[in-house]
Amino acid sequence: MASPQDQMTLSATAAVDLTMDVLSVTLAVVREGVEAATVQSQLKQAIETALAEARREARPAQLEVQSGMFSLNPRYAPPPPPARPSAAPQGIVGWQGRAEIVLEGRDLQAVAQLAGRLQGLSVARVGFTLSREARERAEAEAASQAISRFRSRAQSYASQFGFSGYRLREVQVGMEDAARFVQARAPMLRAAAMATPGDEPLPFEAGRTSVSVTVSGSVLLTR
Repeated sequence: MASPQDQMTLSATAAVDLTMDVLSVTLAVVREGVEAATVQSQLKQAIETALAEARREARPAQLEVQSGMFSLNPRYAPPPPPARPSAAPQGIVGWQGRAEIVLEGRDLQAVAQLAGRLQGLSVARVGFTLSREARERAEAEAASQAISRFRSRAQSYASQFGFSGYRLREVQVGMEDAARFVQARAPMLRAAAMATPGDEPLPFEAGRTSVSVTVSGSVLLTR
């Protein structure tokens, strides 16, 4: 049985940098009116029209379309002025609604082209992330590198302490994606999209992220 002096704890980390390969664009439409039913009907019509056009170009994983948030909220009259503190507050004076659709996929050009072509909607959010396939490949590569570094470090330390080698006692492998979703600056992109003709793609630039793997554990040093 190895003594406590024959045990050593160590860790090794490896990271793989790669470009995010999935573009996600959230498009929104806002309507206001006196009647809630009218506002809701206008939102429903605008979203159904956009979804019908978007679905014609949908392709699994490459360009996917889904409905997003739908909200309808009352607008109240402003409070009475300080000079009339006893005035009774007014009730609901109107309604404001908002509805969204989300375009997402690995065909960045197709997603951007469609987002720039859909009429009547403005850009609410733009973000990038990794596809499952890209993340799994990066995790496998980083894990291989981290394990190799762990083994090399364990052997090197064992030799420096006068041992011939080591045996694994316990080991843990932890994975971390440094940036699963990076959101772009929506106000700037919204302005660019609104100023862009309908057939022009939404301007975008995919960012990079880092997938890291840490291998940690303890080894038994052998003579």
